[in-house]
Amino acid sequence: MNLMLLLAIIFLFTFFFGILLERIKIPWFFAALILGLIFAFKNPYQNLTSSETFNFLSWLGMFFLLFWIGFELDLGKIKKIGKFILKSTFFIILFEAFFGSLLVHFIFGYAWFISILVALSFATVGEGVLIPVLDEFKLTKTKLGQTILGIGILDDIIEIFVIILAVASVPVLVSSQNLNFKEVIIPLLLFFALFLLALGVISFERRVSHLKIRGVEIGLPLILATFFLLAGFGSFAHASALGALLAGIATKRSLPEKRILILEPKIRALTYGFLGPIFFFWVGKDTEVRYLISSPGLIFLVFVIIFGAKILASFLVAKGELGKKPSIFMGIALGVRFSTSLVIIKFLFENSLIGNHLYSILIGITVASVIIPFLLSFLKQRWETSLKPHLSSTF
Repeated sequence: MNLMLLLAIIFLFTFFFGILLERIKIPWFFAALILGLIFAFKNPYQNLTSSETFNFLSWLGMFFLLFWIGFELDLGKIKKIGKFILKSTFFIILFEAFFGSLLVHFIFGYAWFISILVALSFATVGEGVLIPVLDEFKLTKTKLGQTILGIGILDDIIEIFVIILAVASVPVLVSSQNLNFKEVIIPLLLFFALFLLALGVISFERRVSHLKIRGVEIGLPLILATFFLLAGFGSFAHASALGALLAGIATKRSLPEKRILILEPKIRALTYGFLGPIFFFWVGKDTEVRYLISSPGLIFLVFVIIFGAKILASFLVAKGELGKKPSIFMGIALGVRFSTSLVIIKFLFENSLIGNHLYSILIGITVASVIIPFLLSFLKQRWETSLKPHLSSTF
């Protein structure tokens, strides 16, 4: 077996099993994570999956997902969000993060800063998964659906804040406790230089984005150059992840709208079609499955606390605006994971800021969240009368 054949296995499994998952309303790229979990239980190709080349492709997948997060950030949509969604987003995420940080600190024994960082990252919403689920239930254009999606869109700002916080903290947290002045000031200067470079890239791309070669679209090489430039420069401050994120933001701010419409499907295909499955396989591969099997009580406790906090927060903040049952429905829908949280959790794990047990539990909770589409379908039928006023109107 060589690395080429292993990649063929990953993509074939993702393709065929992904088709089956889509039929039961589970995102197709979840298949790669499942294959990774299978390899975590029994890996016949340990040397290949631990090789430098495979690790490079996996890290590249993580960075491209961060690029996509920055690229997808739509400040125009965020500006249009009403006060209710603004209030709801921050209340729900901070409420869940509060209980999540208590859980990580007291049960898993992590310091408060790491506990809060993990809890904040895991409190974010996977709106990329939510959209097809709500669309399937014909809720996307309803008041309830727009509220759920509005919260998912606004929490992108919180996701980016958590990513920057995680990346900025790594050089300090992984270094010795007795940091000297140079070890503090140099990373800060490099961070500042990285932001300046991103601004320079925006200006440069705006000047050259109109160029073509005999009518051929050459925007993708320009985007890739931006990605590798910022991620590569960021590596000097242990901030390649931040560089990748800024590359996505810079690209979206510099290219004209028509160019973005042409290039967006290509970037999505590269991210989710090629590098994404490798990353999600990597996430699953490093999970300690035997620990999960031996700890069902702990998984159930974490699941109840995390999802219970999300549902309770949604109920408290939205019952007056939407009603009791619609607010509970919203809380369950917002429990969808499989988004930025996986990228941040994996980033913290790879930098040894969280251990394998906590990492594995969080991946296990992510896998358990696949029940949400089925639960939403059941509740939509059961609560049709209570949900009806919010299914027939929009903002």
